[in-house]
Amino acid sequence: MLEDDAERLARFAAALGRVAPGVELRTWRDAWKMIRETPPLLPSAWLLSLDHDLDPEDESSDDPGTGWDLTKVLAELPPCCPVIIHTSNGDRATWMMGEFHLGGWEYHRVAPIGDDWIENDWRRLVRRRAKKG
Repeated sequence: MLEDDAERLARFAAALGRVAPGVELRTWRDAWKMIRETPPLLPSAWLLSLDHDLDPEDESSDDPGTGWDLTKVLAELPPCCPVIIHTSNGDRATWMMGEFHLGGWEYHRVAPIGDDWIENDWRRLVRRRAKKG
């Protein structure tokens, strides 16, 4: 998962635990780091969930990149699992979906609307994935 908000990460972890308790949640808050670290993990990936806009961890941190930076790299690889795009940046979500579409990946969009979008909308997609195996 590419996500930079600690509160949302806790909510994602709780939602995942309710529908797929055996699935480990691996998280990155930096797209460049995720680009470097995920290739050996992709063959066993069950689901990817990507934000777009990322804030630096603190003022002295380097630019963490964006979900678009990661998407461009992933979409060039053979599809390995479904992707959920969970950014509030509608334009960039469209770009990300288009890139995954061109790469032949299964993808879904969850707009972060309302106070319970993780517990309802995101979790519903994850539950659907869990039922597929």
